[in-house]
Amino acid sequence: MSSFVLKIIGIITMFCDHLGYAIYGHFSYFNYIGRIAFPIFAFCISEGYLHTKSKKNYLMRLFTFALVSQTPFMLFNSIFRDSFSLNVFFTLFLGLVAIIGYDMCKNKYIGILLIVCLAITADTLKMDYGYYGVLVIFAFHLLKNKKFLMNIAFIALTLMKYLPQYITSNFYYVYIILFICTLIPLIFINLYNGKKGISVKYLLYGFYPVHLMLLYVFNTIFIA
Repeated sequence: MSSFVLKIIGIITMFCDHLGYAIYGHFSYFNYIGRIAFPIFAFCISEGYLHTKSKKNYLMRLFTFALVSQTPFMLFNSIFRDSFSLNVFFTLFLGLVAIIGYDMCKNKYIGILLIVCLAITADTLKMDYGYYGVLVIFAFHLLKNKKFLMNIAFIALTLMKYLPQYITSNFYYVYIILFICTLIPLIFINLYNGKKGISVKYLLYGFYPVHLMLLYVFNTIFIA
């Protein structure tokens, strides 16, 4: 399975996730499908780091599209929540910063401290997926050559993400399903063959803000 196929799976499941909010204006079964998307994108960031010709350009590209996507993201979010947050491109950007920063640190203890600080930053700034997003991206990179440990680390981080909500919620079964669905991407990630496949560098970058804007317009005209 090439990175192209992974990205297509990520895009389709992300669209399903957001389509549910556009139709219903709240959490729905579409969001279970949507849990597949982010881990795939996180893994693609870790792979993109290994294959990019320019880490600086890669960072700039993610940050630029984070800025471009923020207005469509805020408009789309207004469908189902009032609180402010930063879109997932900011999380992907910070995850890439974490990888680059860690690899540049000669003292790996300082590198780990950097990762913790970046994870806290993601939560503090209310980035989509918060600390979890940064740690998952970093774990995929750190354990890229140790697949068993990579899978275990991902499962542990996902458990850490959902366990507090499971404990405190009256709808605990929802978080069990979300946990299981979030693990499904491991199937596709473990089938990855290391090949790029069809080159679609800007497909995800462009699709993200455009589909958010279109779904916001759809909700405004036909649902709201």
